[in-house]
Amino acid sequence: MCAYLLIAFVEQRNSDWVPNMMAMLAQSSITFNALAALFGSLSKALDVKTRDTNGLAVSEVNGCNYCLKIHSFTAEHMAKLPGDEIILTRKGHASDPKRDAAVQFSRKVIEFRGNVSDTDLNAEREAGYRDANVMEIVALVAMYSLTNFFNSVFDPEKDFPLVAPAGSI
Repeated sequence: MCAYLLIAFVEQRNSDWVPNMMAMLAQSSITFNALAALFGSLSKALDVKTRDTNGLAVSEVNGCNYCLKIHSFTAEHMAKLPGDEIILTRKGHASDPKRDAAVQFSRKVIEFRGNVSDTDLNAEREAGYRDANVMEIVALVAMYSLTNFFNSVFDPEKDFPLVAPAGSI
């Protein structure tokens, strides 16, 4: 989670509250600093709606409920996505055609462990993404997967309400 997410959560709660995931990661300054640098760099990639829909799509595929709640919060409050768009994204699509291509590509990167087809890559290009943008999408997939994995391994106490699996929505 990058600094802007932490600031958003603190502002929302009007306190000095720190999400449990951040407290967990702080146990390793090396890991925390590496993630902070990665989040900081990738916070400049693409636009906020594409980044947040990527986080939702990746967390849904990886089954990380902790991250799904965080990304649902940021998608609603920071990217200003309506609830139905958040659900649509968790189900693997977006209403905007370009973002839809990014969401579908992100899911394929996860599901096929990066072994996407030339057709998949060309679909991104046809949607308007340059190769540099596709690299950013892949980097976002990796970054969000990393936090999903930390949360799955260490299972921090849930400080957000759980969200229902997309298939049951």
